[in-house]
Amino acid sequence: MVSSVYTPAKALYPFDSYWLDLGGMRMHYLDEGPRDAPVVLMLHGNPTWSFYYRNLVLALCHTHRCIVPDHIGCGLSDKPDTAHYDYRLSSRIDNIESLINHLHQHQQLQGAPTLVLHDWGGMIGLGWAVRTNAQLKKLVLMNTAAFPLPAGKRLPAALSMVRNTELGAWLVLQCNVFSRVAARIGFRKAVSKQVRAAYTGPYDTPANRIATLRFVQDIPLMKSDPGFDILLNTVEHLGQFRSVPCLIAWGAKDFVFDDRFLSKWLELYPDAAVHRFADCGHYILEDGGPGLIDTIKAFIEIKDDSTYGQAGE
Repeated sequence: MVSSVYTPAKALYPFDSYWLDLGGMRMHYLDEGPRDAPVVLMLHGNPTWSFYYRNLVLALCHTHRCIVPDHIGCGLSDKPDTAHYDYRLSSRIDNIESLINHLHQHQQLQGAPTLVLHDWGGMIGLGWAVRTNAQLKKLVLMNTAAFPLPAGKRLPAALSMVRNTELGAWLVLQCNVFSRVAARIGFRKAVSKQVRAAYTGPYDTPANRIATLRFVQDIPLMKSDPGFDILLNTVEHLGQFRSVPCLIAWGAKDFVFDDRFLSKWLELYPDAAVHRFADCGHYILEDGGPGLIDTIKAFIEIKDDSTYGQAGE
């Protein structure tokens, strides 16, 4: 079992760490804000970690309880080998269910949570919500999916190479290609060297990069793929959240989650408040900056959602 030795700078990541034991594996998570406050559960994707949500946590933690886990193999969580963890979607959902059950039993979470989802966070978070028939207070979606590839969309060639070839796997594990490339093209606006280094820091050795590879290899594209049945079941039941107030923040320069995905979300949630950023990329919270943080904060904190109208670019 590999534990992270990476230590983020306190100036960028000024949070206490919490840990949940999952059968000998430690899941790291943030738990910031009053214990009796409304809950916001933020789920990251690949190859990010809870660091991605740091500014949103700081904006919300005075009025909300922010729960932000690092998926197993990511961030500050343990990074087991494949003999000890299968790195599949079903296990990812199991882990979130275990975390929520643990917090309910020991910390008494208050009310229905707001879900904030990015990248793989959408498939995992909404997979959990459908599986457990969860009641949701609000939903924030950012360059993510919880459904098969939209019509006309193909998996980008770079991801296909990582997913399907030995060379791609070698480049990810031995050269940290996936994390390093994401830390270059995921942003469309300037970020500091310290921020860029924090995104790649947890993935400093081949043993610490298994998750970044397995996430790509686990993308469910066809019926024979593990997790595709979960994906179909999730999308079949997404309609149960249609009445949940929803905000969609979308970086239009994302080469994976492009406007085809946004269009699919709008089919599912036609009443969502949409903020499409023509000059932002996949790491929308970074590119969108304080303005986007304020927009999400206002949406989560507002009590009368009927006053929160739709928005354009």
